[in-house]
Amino acid sequence: MKRFVCAVPLAVGLTFTAAQAEPIRIALAETPSDEMAAFFVALDRAKANGLDYEWTAFADEELAIQAVLSGQMDIGFGTPYSIMQRSKAPLRIIFQLSKLKFFPVTTMDYASLKDLDGEPIMLHSRGGGTDSIANVIEEKEGIKFGERSYVPGSANRVVAMMSDQAKATILDLSNKNKIIAEAGDKFHALPMFDVDASDEALFANLDWIQSNEEQVGIFVNALLSTWRDMAADPTIIRRETNPDGPIGQLPKEILDELDGFYTEAVAGGLYDPDGGGRKAAAADMEWYTEAGQLDGDPASLNVEDFWYFKPLDAAKQ
Repeated sequence: MKRFVCAVPLAVGLTFTAAQAEPIRIALAETPSDEMAAFFVALDRAKANGLDYEWTAFADEELAIQAVLSGQMDIGFGTPYSIMQRSKAPLRIIFQLSKLKFFPVTTMDYASLKDLDGEPIMLHSRGGGTDSIANVIEEKEGIKFGERSYVPGSANRVVAMMSDQAKATILDLSNKNKIIAEAGDKFHALPMFDVDASDEALFANLDWIQSNEEQVGIFVNALLSTWRDMAADPTIIRRETNPDGPIGQLPKEILDELDGFYTEAVAGGLYDPDGGGRKAAAADMEWYTEAGQLDGDPASLNVEDFWYFKPLDAAKQ
């Protein structure tokens, strides 16, 4: 049964409940979009295996993280490394949803990253993946961006760029290709160094994870099976998208592009078919330290202070 649920301002959601169990409460960092179609396929698989869930879409990653910290939500989207290190709440990542495969896209006024010194830039969310990319660009290129503005969702930043509301942003692979295809005479992608760290990950309070092992196991198993099937055949996401679900209700022109989006994303290395795990954790220690969101030497950081590997290890067996 579907019903709308109450949430904090700037949040919308749906609940899928059963009489037998309390649903897990999932905090999304943005409203459902083509970028989240694979996640909702995994949710449908988990539901078929007995998982009851409620999702709420918050306006940005910060609100989603705070909702988990406060106990309003059980599990969230994001990479809250800074909060993990500084907070007494034992937050842990359990699955890497996507890697930081993003591209600086600008008007033709800029030819290199160094040209962005002192210039304003439009990003996804404060403290999120694109914010960390901007920090590392500043570090590697010896520059300092001007004012940072935040517009959640690459597709929304494309609209803003096309409307001349910004001259520089950071976009995902699909939307980078889209804006250049539509207005290649006006925009281009600047040369960028390789990044292999986590952009979006699934995290929760460790106490909650350990108290809900069965539900977490169902969820992680569904994610891993979906990510592996997607790696073998990206068109499975379109074929398994529920036409009555939040993704199935998106405009037809978006649904018609799902095969292309996921084919490009898989080819571009956006998704790890093994869910990240220890390899992703190690990459994250290096990246988020360089981005200024973790303190200390990456080699001395204990990845188990940030990741809880048991559910993913069990899913791989």
